[in-house]
Amino acid sequence: MKTRMLHFWISVADLVWIPLAMLLAWLLRYGLEWDFFSTGKLHAISPFVVITWILWNFFSSSMKFDGARDGWWFPAVGSRLFLAVCGVMAALLAAGYLGRWYISRLALIYFGLSLILGCLTIRYVARSVIRRRYYRGEVRQVVIIGDGRVAREVANKIERHPEMLCKVAGFLFSEDSPREEGYSSAIPGTGETVSTLGVIDLLIARQVSLLILAITGPFKAEVLNLVGRCRELGIDVSVVPQPYELYLSRPTLIDLDGVPLLHLHEPSDATTFTWKRTLDVLIGLSLAIVTSPIVLAATFVLRIRKGRAFRWEMRGGRFGKVFPMLRLNIDRHAAGAPRFERVLEDLSISELPQLWNVLRGEMSLVGPRPESPDRVNRYSDWQMQRLSVIPGMTGLAQVHGLREHNSSEEKTRFDLQYLLSVSPISDLSLLLQTIWTLTMRLIRLPSSGSLSKAVAPNPDVAEKVSSVSEDHFMKEAWQSAHRSQSSAD
Repeated sequence: MKTRMLHFWISVADLVWIPLAMLLAWLLRYGLEWDFFSTGKLHAISPFVVITWILWNFFSSSMKFDGARDGWWFPAVGSRLFLAVCGVMAALLAAGYLGRWYISRLALIYFGLSLILGCLTIRYVARSVIRRRYYRGEVRQVVIIGDGRVAREVANKIERHPEMLCKVAGFLFSEDSPREEGYSSAIPGTGETVSTLGVIDLLIARQVSLLILAITGPFKAEVLNLVGRCRELGIDVSVVPQPYELYLSRPTLIDLDGVPLLHLHEPSDATTFTWKRTLDVLIGLSLAIVTSPIVLAATFVLRIRKGRAFRWEMRGGRFGKVFPMLRLNIDRHAAGAPRFERVLEDLSISELPQLWNVLRGEMSLVGPRPESPDRVNRYSDWQMQRLSVIPGMTGLAQVHGLREHNSSEEKTRFDLQYLLSVSPISDLSLLLQTIWTLTMRLIRLPSSGSLSKAVAPNPDVAEKVSSVSEDHFMKEAWQSAHRSQSSAD
C-alpha cells in the first residue's frame, strides 16, 4: 500500500464519518424517536456538516494528523485530532451565532466526542491492516549503504513507519580494515564480510528490492558501479542527497525539467519568538495559578523535612548562556528517598517551579531540555544546534521517553526535528502529549509505588534499530507513560 493512497483513504473515511457523527450526536441528544430525516431537520444541520468538511480538509493538510506523520504515535495523533476538533467546535459555535442557526450545545459536545473517537478508530483500523500485511511478510527488503548518523536515522524512520511496508535487512559499508576490500554487511544476525563482487549475490539471496544510499561524503566509484548493477537487476535505488546534515535544514525537492534540485532552507525564527513568548506568558501564568496549591503543599513538606524547599541548578540556555534553573529540593533517583519525594519526581511536580524561569523568559514551555554546563561544553557542532533556541520544560525528546541518563546525541535527534517544524500547533500538541504522559503515570502510580524504580535505564533506545513494536496502537501510549519524563534533563 503506497503512503499516498493510505492518506487518501484515511481522509475519505474522515469525511464519511463527519455526517455520521453529526447524526449520532443528534440521536443522542433527541433520542431515537426524533424525526431526523425530515427536510427541515436535514436543512438545519447541513451547514454545520459543510463547514466541518471544509475545516477538516484544511486541518488535515496543515496538521497532518493521519497517523503516519508521527509513526502512529497515539499521544501525538490524539493531541492533533483534539486540537482540530476544538477548532471545528469553535467555528461551528461562531457560525451558528453569526448565521442565527440554532444548534444544541449538548449536541455539539456529542458531535465533538463522536468525531474524535471515530477518527481515532479509523486510524486504529488503518494501522491494524498495515500491521497485518507487515507480519504476513508483504514487505520490501531494504538495504542501506552507509553506517553514519544519517544511515541509522533512515533505518530508524523506516521501522517507525510500517505503512511504507519496508523492512531493513541490514547495512552495507566500506570495510575500514586494510586487510580486506569491498563492503562489510551489517545484516542483523550475520555480520558477514563480502567482496565488492559478492554484494550483488548477497542482495539477491536476501531478496532485497530497495537499496538506499545514505553515505556522507562523495560517492566512490565502487558505489556507483553497485548502483548501476542494482538498477540493471530491477532493484530500486533511493539516495539521500548530498550535502545533507541531519535535521539542520528542511529539504525540498524541485524538478527543473527533469533535473532534480534539492533546496535546503533553514528554519525561520522571524515570528517564532513573538508567538512563543505570548503562549509562554498566557499558558505559563495559567499553569502557575492552577498548580500553585500543589507546589505550596510540596514546599511546606520539604521545608519541614529538609529545611529548604527549592534549589537552583545551573543550566546552559540559548547560545550556551548559563542560567539558574529552579526546581524543588529533590535529588534525582536518590537511593532510599522517601516515597513522597519519589512521587514528586515521578509526576514531574519537582519541575513545576521552572514556570518561574518561563515567566522570566529564561525558558519556554516547549523546547530542548537544558543540560548542565559540563555537558554543553562537550557538545559537537551538530549538537550545538539545539542551543539556537530558548530551552523548554518539555519537548519532543521527553515525550518519546528520553531522560537525563540518555545521551545528548539521542536528545538532539528529537530536538532538531522539533526545531524544523516549530509552530503553535506543535507546541500545543506537545503540551497535550505531556499531560497525557503524566496522567498515565498518575494512573499507574498506585500499583507501582514509584515508577522510577520500575524502569531500567536504556541509553541505547534511540540508537538501536528494532523491528516494529508488537504493541498495538493504544498500548504504545500506555507504556510510554512510565518510561518518559516530561521534565527530565
